[in-house]
Amino acid sequence: MKTKQDAAMKAKNSSVSTPVTELEYSPTGISDGVHGELCAAPAYGDLAHGPHGTFIKMPAGYVSPTHTHTEDYWAVVVLGVMVNKKPNGSDIPLPAGSYFFQKGGEPHITKCISPNESIFFINQAGKFDYCE
Repeated sequence: MKTKQDAAMKAKNSSVSTPVTELEYSPTGISDGVHGELCAAPAYGDLAHGPHGTFIKMPAGYVSPTHTHTEDYWAVVVLGVMVNKKPNGSDIPLPAGSYFFQKGGEPHITKCISPNESIFFINQAGKFDYCE
Protein backbone atom coordinates (compact mmCIF):
# COMPACT_ATOMS: atom_id res chain seq x y z
CA MET A 1 0.00 0.00 0.00
CA LYS A 2 2.47 2.66 -1.07
CA THR A 3 1.03 6.17 -0.97
CA LYS A 4 1.85 9.52 -2.50
CA GLN A 5 2.80 10.54 1.05
CA ASP A 6 5.48 7.82 1.03
CA ALA A 7 6.99 9.25 -2.15
CA ALA A 8 7.09 12.77 -0.69
CA MET A 9 8.58 11.54 2.58
CA LYS A 10 11.26 9.49 0.80
CA ALA A 11 12.25 12.47 -1.30
CA LYS A 12 12.20 14.63 1.86
CA ASN A 13 11.44 17.58 -0.35
CA SER A 14 7.98 18.46 0.88
CA SER A 15 5.63 18.19 3.81
CA VAL A 16 2.41 16.20 3.50
CA SER A 17 -1.14 17.22 4.45
CA THR A 18 -4.01 14.84 3.73
CA PRO A 19 -7.67 15.72 4.39
CA VAL A 20 -9.78 12.96 5.95
CA THR A 21 -11.87 12.87 2.76
CA GLU A 22 -8.82 11.63 0.84
CA LEU A 23 -8.02 8.63 3.05
CA GLU A 24 -8.31 5.46 0.98
CA TYR A 25 -9.57 2.52 3.06
CA SER A 26 -9.09 -1.05 1.88
CA PRO A 27 -10.29 -4.33 3.43
CA THR A 28 -7.80 -6.11 5.73
CA GLY A 29 -9.32 -9.59 5.67
CA ILE A 30 -9.80 -9.40 9.47
CA SER A 31 -13.40 -9.86 10.64
CA ASP A 32 -15.26 -10.85 13.79
CA GLY A 33 -17.63 -12.90 11.62
CA VAL A 34 -20.65 -10.85 12.70
CA HIS A 35 -20.20 -7.09 12.29
CA GLY A 36 -17.94 -6.88 9.29
CA GLU A 37 -14.33 -6.40 8.38
CA LEU A 38 -11.63 -4.02 9.57
CA CYS A 39 -10.49 -1.60 6.87
CA ALA A 40 -7.15 0.22 6.74
CA ALA A 41 -5.99 3.52 5.21
CA PRO A 42 -2.24 4.15 5.12
CA ALA A 43 -0.80 7.46 6.28
CA TYR A 44 2.78 6.31 5.69
CA GLY A 45 4.57 3.04 5.14
CA ASP A 46 2.93 -0.30 4.39
CA LEU A 47 1.35 -2.23 7.25
CA ALA A 48 1.94 -5.55 5.46
CA HIS A 49 5.68 -5.05 5.00
CA GLY A 50 7.22 -2.83 7.67
CA PRO A 51 7.02 0.34 9.73
CA HIS A 52 3.79 2.25 9.20
CA GLY A 53 1.17 4.66 10.43
CA THR A 54 -2.31 3.44 9.54
CA PHE A 55 -5.91 4.43 10.19
CA ILE A 56 -8.08 1.40 11.07
CA LYS A 57 -11.86 1.53 10.70
CA MET A 58 -13.78 -0.85 12.99
CA PRO A 59 -17.52 -1.51 12.50
CA ALA A 60 -19.99 -0.77 15.32
CA GLY A 61 -20.35 -3.77 17.66
CA TYR A 62 -17.12 -5.41 16.44
CA VAL A 63 -15.46 -7.70 19.01
CA SER A 64 -12.20 -9.37 18.05
CA PRO A 65 -11.34 -12.86 19.19
CA THR A 66 -8.40 -13.01 21.58
CA HIS A 67 -5.32 -12.38 19.44
CA THR A 68 -1.75 -11.09 19.42
CA HIS A 69 0.56 -9.10 17.18
CA THR A 70 4.29 -9.72 16.83
CA GLU A 71 5.24 -6.04 17.13
CA ASP A 72 4.27 -3.43 19.74
CA TYR A 73 2.07 -0.58 18.57
CA TRP A 74 0.67 2.69 19.85
CA ALA A 75 -2.88 3.73 18.98
CA VAL A 76 -4.97 6.88 19.20
CA VAL A 77 -8.77 6.72 18.98
CA VAL A 78 -9.91 9.20 16.33
CA LEU A 79 -13.66 8.47 16.18
CA GLY A 80 -16.10 6.50 18.32
CA VAL A 81 -15.48 4.58 21.53
CA MET A 82 -13.26 1.50 21.74
CA VAL A 83 -11.97 -1.00 24.27
CA ASN A 84 -8.57 -2.70 24.15
CA LYS A 85 -8.04 -5.16 27.01
CA LYS A 86 -6.50 -8.39 28.21
CA PRO A 87 -8.91 -11.34 27.85
CA ASN A 88 -10.09 -11.25 31.49
CA GLY A 89 -9.72 -7.48 31.90
CA SER A 90 -12.44 -4.94 32.49
CA ASP A 91 -13.83 -2.83 29.67
CA ILE A 92 -12.34 0.67 29.92
CA PRO A 93 -14.09 2.91 27.38
CA LEU A 94 -11.63 4.80 25.18
CA PRO A 95 -13.44 7.71 23.49
CA ALA A 96 -11.95 9.82 20.70
CA GLY A 97 -8.72 11.42 21.87
CA SER A 98 -7.77 8.42 24.06
CA TYR A 99 -4.70 6.30 23.38
CA PHE A 100 -3.41 2.86 24.19
CA PHE A 101 -0.19 0.90 23.89
CA GLN A 102 -0.36 -2.74 22.83
CA LYS A 103 2.64 -4.89 23.71
CA GLY A 104 3.65 -7.35 20.99
CA GLY A 105 2.91 -10.97 21.91
CA GLU A 106 0.37 -10.03 24.61
CA PRO A 107 -3.09 -11.61 24.11
CA HIS A 108 -5.86 -9.02 23.94
CA ILE A 109 -9.35 -8.22 22.69
CA THR A 110 -10.26 -5.06 20.79
CA LYS A 111 -13.81 -3.86 20.32
CA CYS A 112 -16.00 -0.99 19.17
CA ILE A 113 -18.59 -0.09 21.81
CA SER A 114 -20.00 3.02 20.14
CA PRO A 115 -23.28 2.92 18.18
CA ASN A 116 -21.34 3.81 15.01
CA GLU A 117 -17.95 2.72 13.68
CA SER A 118 -14.70 3.57 15.44
CA ILE A 119 -11.49 4.74 13.79
CA PHE A 120 -8.09 4.51 15.41
CA PHE A 121 -4.61 5.37 14.20
CA ILE A 122 -1.73 3.00 14.86
CA ASN A 123 1.99 3.64 14.71
CA GLN A 124 4.07 0.48 14.49
CA ALA A 125 7.81 -0.02 14.01
CA GLY A 126 7.31 -3.30 12.12
CA LYS A 127 4.70 -4.94 9.95
CA PHE A 128 1.17 -5.54 11.22
CA ASP A 129 0.14 -9.15 11.76
CA TYR A 130 -2.87 -10.73 13.44
CA CYS A 131 -2.41 -14.07 15.22
CA GLU A 132 -5.35 -15.91 16.80
